[in-house]
Amino acid sequence: MRDILAPEAARWRRFVDVFASVVEPAGYGFILPPLLEDYGVFRRIGDATDIVSKEMYRFTDLGGRDVALRPELTAGVCRAFVQHRPPTPWKVWCAGTNFRYEKPQRGRYRQFEQVDIEVLGVEDPTLDVEVIALGWHFFAALGLRQVELRLNSLGEPADRARYVDALRAHFDAGRETLSEESVQTLDRNPLRVLDSKRAPDQPLIASAPHMQEFLGAGAADHFAAVRAGLDALGIPYTIDARLVRGLDYYLRTTFEYAGATLQSAQNALGGGGRYDGLVEALGGPATGGIGLAIGVDRTLLACNDEGVFPPLDLSVDVFVVDTTGGGEALAITDEVRRAGRSADRAWDGRSMRAQMKAADRSRAAVAVIVGDDERAAGTAVVRPLRTSDAEQVVVPRDELLDHLEKVLT
Repeated sequence: MRDILAPEAARWRRFVDVFASVVEPAGYGFILPPLLEDYGVFRRIGDATDIVSKEMYRFTDLGGRDVALRPELTAGVCRAFVQHRPPTPWKVWCAGTNFRYEKPQRGRYRQFEQVDIEVLGVEDPTLDVEVIALGWHFFAALGLRQVELRLNSLGEPADRARYVDALRAHFDAGRETLSEESVQTLDRNPLRVLDSKRAPDQPLIASAPHMQEFLGAGAADHFAAVRAGLDALGIPYTIDARLVRGLDYYLRTTFEYAGATLQSAQNALGGGGRYDGLVEALGGPATGGIGLAIGVDRTLLACNDEGVFPPLDLSVDVFVVDTTGGGEALAITDEVRRAGRSADRAWDGRSMRAQMKAADRSRAAVAVIVGDDERAAGTAVVRPLRTSDAEQVVVPRDELLDHLEKVLT
C-alpha cells in the first residue's frame, strides 16, 4: 500500500472520469458498493482460488461478524442486486478500492483501484460484445493503441466439468514434473494450474487439452455469436485457449485486455466474463450476468510506456502578490476563483522577493501585484510570468477581472 500524491492523484480521478464518459452514454448507472462485506459474499468467488484461500483481508468485527475487505467488485454488486432486486437489465458501473494480501509487484499492490461495469438479467451474446467493446473504447479514449484482446469460452457448467476432469487426468499424469505450488492448486482446481507462470509447469500446460474441445452446442453457438459481433465492430482479438481468468464464477465468455508494452507475466490491464450462476449462489434467482474490471495502476503504466494520458499541469492561472498585509490577496483570489479561474497566493506576510519566488514556483500564467502604492491608487500590477517579451501593466482595480480574462484567453 502507498500514498498517491498530486499530480498523480488527479490523474487517477481523470481516469475514472474518462471511464464514466465511455460507459454512461451506454446506459450504465453509477453505484457505490461498500468496502466491507460479510465474508460469505466473497466465498462465492471460489474456495479454490488464491483470492479466497490466501489473499483475503478477513477478520471478526466488534459485533462478532465474519467480514472481509472486498478483493474485487463483482460479488458485492451481485449481492446488492439480490438485496434490492432492481428491474433488469441492470446496467451499472462503479470504481473503487480493493484489497488483496498478495506479493507486491510492479503495477500490483495490496490496495488497488479498479473501474468496473456489470450487467445482470441478460444472457444475449451481443451484450457480451457490448461489454467487451466498451472496455476497448475506454483504452482508446485514454490514447492507448498497444492493447491486445484475448478471448475464450469456458462453456456451460457441464462442459466445464468435463474439461476439469480432463485437465485433472492430464496434470495427474505428469504430477511429478509440476511445481509444488501447482500440485497444491491441482488438488483444489485444475483450471487454476493454467494460470501458472512458473517454468516447470509450462510443458504440461502447453500440452494440456483445450476448452474448445469440450464445448457443447449451446456454448459453441454463444461463443460464435460473440466473435461475429466483435468482427462486425472491427475489434481485433486472439482466441486464447489457456485463458481462464482468476475467479471460479466465470463460464461461457471470458476475456482479457493485455498491454503489449508490459512484461508478459504481468501484462493484464483488465478483463472479465460471464458469471450466470453467481447471483443464484448468493441467494437470488437464476440471473445472467457479465462484467469487466480494469486496473488503474497497470493501465497507467501502459499509458506511461506509450506516452499518453499524462498527469495534468496543476499550475494556476493567477498568483497574487500582496505586500499590504494580505487583505488584497484574500479579496482578489476569491474574485478570480468565482470568475472561473484558478488563483493562489503566499501567506504569513512574506516579503515581495519571497512572494515572487512563490509565484514562479506556482507556474502561474500571471502575477497580480498589490503594494501600498497600488492599494492607495486603486490599481494592481499584472505581470506575465510565462512570456518573456510581455511587459507588466498597471490596471484599475475595478477592471482587473476583465483584463485578466483577456490576458489568459
